[in-house]
Amino acid sequence: MKIDEAREVRTTCPYCGVGCGVLAKVAANGEVTVRGDPDHPANFGRLCSKGSALAETIDLDGRLLYPEIHGSRTDWDEALDLVASTFSRTIAEHGRDAVAFYVSGQLLTEDYYVANKLMKGFIGSANIDTNSRLCMASSVAGHRRAFGSDTVPGSYEDLELADLIVLVGSNLAWCHPVLYQRIAAAREKRPDMKVVLVDPRRTMTSDIADMHLAIAADGDVALFTGLLAHLGQHNALDRAYITAHTTGFGQALFAASALDLAGIAAATGLGEDELVRFYSLFAATANTVTVYSQGVNQSSSGTDKVNAIINCHLATGRIGKSGAGPFSVTGQPNAMGGREVGGLANMLAAHMEIENPEHRDRVQRFWSAPTVAEKPGLKAVEMFQAVADGRIKALWIMATNPVDSMPDADAVEAAIKACPFVVVSDVLAKTDTVRHAHVRLPAAAWGEKDGSVTNSERRISRQRAFLATPGEARADWWIIAEVAKRMGFDEAFSHPSPADIFAEHAALSAFENDGARDFDIGAYAGVDEEGYEALVPFQWPAPSPGGTIGRQPIRFFANGSFYTPDGRAKFIAIRPTAQTRTSSDYPLVLNTGRVRDHWHTMTRTGKSPRLSQHLAEPFAEIHPADAQHFGIGDADIVSVSTEHGEVLLRALVTMRQRPGSVFVPMHWTDQFSARARVDALVAPITDPISGQPASKNVAARVERFTAVAFGFAVLAERPASIDADYWSLARCAAGWRLELALEADRDWPDFAASLFGADAPGETLAYHDVAGGHYRFARFAGSRLTGALYLAPRPVAVSRGWAVEQLSADHADRRGRLAIVAGRPGGNSVDRGAIVCSCFGVGANQIAEAVAGGCVSVEAIGATLHAGTNCGSCRAEIRTIIEARRLHAAE
Repeated sequence: MKIDEAREVRTTCPYCGVGCGVLAKVAANGEVTVRGDPDHPANFGRLCSKGSALAETIDLDGRLLYPEIHGSRTDWDEALDLVASTFSRTIAEHGRDAVAFYVSGQLLTEDYYVANKLMKGFIGSANIDTNSRLCMASSVAGHRRAFGSDTVPGSYEDLELADLIVLVGSNLAWCHPVLYQRIAAAREKRPDMKVVLVDPRRTMTSDIADMHLAIAADGDVALFTGLLAHLGQHNALDRAYITAHTTGFGQALFAASALDLAGIAAATGLGEDELVRFYSLFAATANTVTVYSQGVNQSSSGTDKVNAIINCHLATGRIGKSGAGPFSVTGQPNAMGGREVGGLANMLAAHMEIENPEHRDRVQRFWSAPTVAEKPGLKAVEMFQAVADGRIKALWIMATNPVDSMPDADAVEAAIKACPFVVVSDVLAKTDTVRHAHVRLPAAAWGEKDGSVTNSERRISRQRAFLATPGEARADWWIIAEVAKRMGFDEAFSHPSPADIFAEHAALSAFENDGARDFDIGAYAGVDEEGYEALVPFQWPAPSPGGTIGRQPIRFFANGSFYTPDGRAKFIAIRPTAQTRTSSDYPLVLNTGRVRDHWHTMTRTGKSPRLSQHLAEPFAEIHPADAQHFGIGDADIVSVSTEHGEVLLRALVTMRQRPGSVFVPMHWTDQFSARARVDALVAPITDPISGQPASKNVAARVERFTAVAFGFAVLAERPASIDADYWSLARCAAGWRLELALEADRDWPDFAASLFGADAPGETLAYHDVAGGHYRFARFAGSRLTGALYLAPRPVAVSRGWAVEQLSADHADRRGRLAIVAGRPGGNSVDRGAIVCSCFGVGANQIAEAVAGGCVSVEAIGATLHAGTNCGSCRAEIRTIIEARRLHAAE
């Protein structure tokens, strides 16, 4: 597409559930830059490190650009005909439940809507589930039990109005950085605001916490049932609210009182004094918001955890009010949109219930569908088990990578590999899931897609296209609709545009509603192309004119009315429990999660050099006492194993980890590492109500991996293969950086040549210390460094940031090349150290030097180095460096 003049497009970030507004500017030469949208009510111009780097992720490197059948390029007609005919034949021969869709919170609402409509209304099965099952299904189940609907009551504004924020199982600083910055800014204005962090790890979020409760794995039920009992014992209840607006309080209080304070302490791993301080603070603070995320949801007791939290808010009347309420923050940009359209296997569109015959009839009549699924479909874990045992014979995976993200991931991969017919719609040609597809369909990516998403506060925003769709890639909604037409459903799927789909979605939300259901955006049922293009972010409900809800509210339940049959919220009776899974063979608790600068399985963030420099390889975070017990040193390679698998990771020994636990990030895949797919270790244990997997409490063991050699390399080109027991590859500014560990000696010159490219021209400099086991190689093509490899018997002491920069430098001075072989800067060259601030490329050594020079606050560091002044995600780490330097100076 030829661009004659610069233009700026309002769109929405494709990462977490905060739903930040983005301004994407396309220059006349096609160059794209991004900045936060100052007018978007989710972020007011702020972006995190990932959002700030979006322009670095939109290249065509690795893109799937054409349809493929069995790995060979084909055209759309042949590919779509094959998908439609195979699904139709499978249904005819084996029944409608022999097919399934596995979809994603990366889809736009319009994509999600069409997929759900096809599966539930026209195929007639509910076998459509989403990777959002892995992140927020327990919240959905908890909301429905308590409120009668999947309703998130509050608004981001409540985070700034609260006097107490309780963060439970949420590393907000790294996983929802813009919300963290909003809280931090509010706290600076109101120093009396208190923050309590409930998390086994002392994460970077603890930087703003007044109290950190290092809770034992799955101790949350005991913590919050204990809180409810405390509220009852200390007359801290809102009796009038309980009487007027709820049911079941007596039973809930009785169940919660099963353990005394000592019992709660034992179940949570917390001290009695810690519990009393937290309970007293909660009881005394009327404006309290409890923010919870994956540490609550990803549990075999996740739904009970959610209801234990909600019970405490109902008991104190802290819901539907300014600065108060339970608040679930979602992991993906459109997890909420998927819930709205019925993307989960146990829901219907527009928050209607698949078990309710009136709802099924209503949806069927609205769609003019031949049928509507009569029972819930298979949830994610069940779905892939059904693929494995042959019940599902045709599977369509859209915009997600279950070979890496599902629990028991090796079994999931085996199931997909053995499935008779697998379709994958994706952006990239090579992911760990795409490689097993019979049919690969090229989907449009962020920047090319046009549609809407809903964030964690129920705010619907537009994602707008600002790039031409490359090759033959197409929008997901179009792909699904074309298959539907070929299956004989032409009229119902003749959507000309996403605007038409959104209008239908809005109309269904209002259809026979009149305030009976929470989700209602009927005001947009008549939206046309022009109105859709101009759509500004809005919070639902937004009912049709004359609807019973009236003016658009910010918060639900302000009037004490809920969506249960009697209009009252339900207390859920929950007994405090502890869940111990460890044993003598697997004595540690494995906890999985995210890091600051990467996203899911790195199909997007892995493209950005600066996002890969903060944490460039997979790691296992271990407490020093555990490291000593198992004979593990900092930066060793360790094996982490469970009954389901084994991974190799770099050891990160830190006091931030709870003793007896190990934390491993979820992001690394076979595309970026040798053996680091951590979800291969996670058992397929799920919450019995929500079906959400338990990814935070896995019995594991850790052992030191015995390596004869460790290595680090910088390479101008990605190597064709890497013959090493442990390797981790990450992009850098002019190529790649590579970490290595090997169990046996090699012919090291040959090994170096295999990484540099055996046939690539150039001159190689080498240094060998055979007795000491140190080997160094540097390959030059003209004045350009094309590769450097450093090997040692222990983790290599090389200035990594400096070595990476040498790929971009000119090396015409032959004597200066010796510094490359030495692995450290010479003369006046600067070693920035490990990158702390991704936005401005500021390293730990630079920050430490500034502290030594008199910068003793985060603000002073920002004024001197700019670090921490853009997205702010690194501010906690900067403060950690400042405090460490102060302690060092005081010794």
